[in-house]
Amino acid sequence: MTTGAPTPAYRTSTSQQPRRSRLRTLLPLGLAAWLVLEIWLLTVVAGAAGGFTVFLLLLAGFLLGAMVIKRAGRRAFKNLNEALQRGTAPGQGGGNGLMMLGGLLLMIPGLASDALGLLLLLPPVQKAVGAYAERRLRQATPGTLGDAFQQARIHRPDGKVVPGEVIRDEQ
Repeated sequence: MTTGAPTPAYRTSTSQQPRRSRLRTLLPLGLAAWLVLEIWLLTVVAGAAGGFTVFLLLLAGFLLGAMVIKRAGRRAFKNLNEALQRGTAPGQGGGNGLMMLGGLLLMIPGLASDALGLLLLLPPVQKAVGAYAERRLRQATPGTLGDAFQQARIHRPDGKVVPGEVIRDEQ
């Protein structure tokens, strides 16, 4: 029987632990700053125009956001339905996703989020943000989605690559 302090099964070393990404570090700080900004703007407007006016602004933003999301969702579903009837693959979102994001930002209580949501409803802003997002997405993910599925399909968990297809001979 041995006596003494038990030895840990693992060693903790800062050099072996992966570093936190910049996004993971700054995102909580950014959200906290956004929340403080929203509360400050609401108190400033409430002090200038009154609490009931702020309530009406928040209610109007919520209702407008709900209408925008409903309209963009219907348009996206209509485009998908037409593409399926034609037998073609659905095209790009055509701004429906950005319209839904704008509507969601309108529904979130706060004046800064309402202003950002209203900006996303403007067609020139949608085109600019859509082009920027598409450019960043193409840089981040080389190849197509089909390539990713193919790569996932042919790589086995043990690391062996199995080229070809499986043909089942049903007898």
